Amino acid sequence: MAPLVGIGLGLRWDFLDEVLARLPADPGDLLSRLSFFEVSPENYMRRGGYYPAALERVREHLPLLAHGLTLSVGGRDPFDADYFAQLGRFLDRAAPPFYTDHLCFCGDGGRMLHDLLPLPLTVASARHVAARTREAAERLGRPLALENVTHYLIPGAASLDEPAFIAEVLEQSGAGLLLDINNVIVNAKNYGFDPDAFVDALPLERVVQLHVAGHEWSGDDELFIDSHAAPVDDPVLSLLERVVERIGPVPVLLERDHKVPPLDELLAETARVASAYDRALARRARAAPALVEARHA
Repeated sequence: MAPLVGIGLGLRWDFLDEVLARLPADPGDLLSRLSFFEVSPENYMRRGGYYPAALERVREHLPLLAHGLTLSVGGRDPFDADYFAQLGRFLDRAAPPFYTDHLCFCGDGGRMLHDLLPLPLTVASARHVAARTREAAERLGRPLALENVTHYLIPGAASLDEPAFIAEVLEQSGAGLLLDINNVIVNAKNYGFDPDAFVDALPLERVVQLHVAGHEWSGDDELFIDSHAAPVDDPVLSLLERVVERIGPVPVLLERDHKVPPLDELLAETARVASAYDRALARRARAAPALVEARHA
């Protein structure tokens, strides 16, 4: 099976009916240019009826990627066996090439907080997360990749910087990296660091997927918020280009979770993301002969 590459869109119930009505898409329809849809299993697990059936119909035309919200790989509570059984059944049906969730914790003491909470940036924390990541991958029986998250504080005293922490978790766990470009930009704006230097320090050879999304300024909080409620801005697309030029073709997802516009508006935005992606790959292709020549000089 060929690797999954290109541009995809997060499949939302806001436009699911319209997607079903337009599949298979005509060649002139921007929907035909999508390489995949991505879904969050938690929105479909433990459900019967319309939504799982609709997802099966979508999968007849486009591959699905699965991106979780509640694995809580950094948490302290034991993993829930029923959750993994339900998740495993969903993944067996959706058949994604890998599964992704967030490098964070989501709750404690049996309480789910419905948020992606940051972890202490320490060696001990990295070892804890890595052990749970290995356990989760074994339970699911498929490759697992973790996403860098946005955060507005770091708990405790850090003994590692964030790229070193991410690298330590991935090295010890064997997991891949879902690099969220928007999250890098939001954190860089809020903390005042260089997003390119952050990316340079990551193990980019482990990247299996990229995310892009929009963010917004909150005057009340005096912070940029990872809202997924706005179009992707130019700094995110520019960093996307630089990353793709370095790592080559991988699946790139446009996320939109709030203030979801009409489907055609989202598809026009995926075309804009695709243009940035294609420019990066073209530059990479032009540079390839020079790199080969330099190696043999």
